[in-house]
Amino acid sequence: MYVCWLVSKDRRCPQIRLPHLEVVVIGRGPETEITDKKCSRRQVQLKADCNKGFVKVKQIGVNPTSIDLVDIGKDQEIKLKPGQILHVVNKLYPYTVQFQEESGVCVDGEATRLKRGKRTQVESENRTEEKSMPEKRVKTEQEGPQGCRLDYGVNDGKSSAAVSETSSGKKEFVGHWSQGLKASMQDSKMQVYKDERVVVIRDKYPKARYHWLVLPWQSISSLKAVTGEHLELLEHMHATGERMVQQCPEKDTLRFRLGYHAIPSMSHLHLHVISQEFDSPWLKNKKHWNSFTTEYFIDSQDVIGMIKKKGRITVNSQAPESLKAPLRCHVCKQQQSTIPQLKEHLRKHWPK
Repeated sequence: MYVCWLVSKDRRCPQIRLPHLEVVVIGRGPETEITDKKCSRRQVQLKADCNKGFVKVKQIGVNPTSIDLVDIGKDQEIKLKPGQILHVVNKLYPYTVQFQEESGVCVDGEATRLKRGKRTQVESENRTEEKSMPEKRVKTEQEGPQGCRLDYGVNDGKSSAAVSETSSGKKEFVGHWSQGLKASMQDSKMQVYKDERVVVIRDKYPKARYHWLVLPWQSISSLKAVTGEHLELLEHMHATGERMVQQCPEKDTLRFRLGYHAIPSMSHLHLHVISQEFDSPWLKNKKHWNSFTTEYFIDSQDVIGMIKKKGRITVNSQAPESLKAPLRCHVCKQQQSTIPQLKEHLRKHWPK
């Protein structure tokens, strides 16, 4: 059974256990060792979902609680995922969440794991041991809603969680599949370019002939966490994306767009560099199409412009609705009934 722990980032206070689907309230008090009177004794309400890999966070206190420096708002609720940082009050007292598999009793000096339900284990793409796995372990791949692919070794295929093993042998819940980019960007087999600030990987479920992701090494969860101090990094990411286009063998015949999903399915900021012919077997449904051809896809230069002007990114609250829009050709705007019809129509716009 997985358990969730709230772990302090800057103090040596005890971890706080968050039982599955049980409400836990924290604030000023001995449990957190917070004595700041600006922090209410009942500042934050937490409810962990150990199966799905996130914690619902609700601000109860008057002063602001934030996730990745974005204020939640009084009586508002937001999901906290592994890798994100919860500040209890006024951008202070940072915590992260960790999901771990409980260990069982010791038998002959070794911990016997409690296997309640089927569990999923991450397998790096560069491993070669798949063929020697136990009979029930098979290699599979799972795709995020907007197209980034993750590799998993699974027992039964029912869990969408990912785990890794710590040095002590205890399995730590890395997170939902949405955390997979953090592992992929470290995989040398997926890297096509890297420098001291960014890494470029191939999208493993490309939605076009050429589809790369530019990711910063710096931990930034999403566009909502981007501020004015990240301007130079965004410009560097854009320049790196342009460099990828320039080295493309079809750069003179294909158009490219560089941009971000308004509300990405994958945690960790990433810039899409994607060719516009959309010739790919992985383009399978309306959500895939609309995530790259509607206002849901925000141009990189527009993001940079917003940071220069406002110091933050403003995402249209109606952007998710655009994923439900009718299928329309991004070139001539002609509506199509199905993805196969759309793909056939797109051929008319391919370079001759």
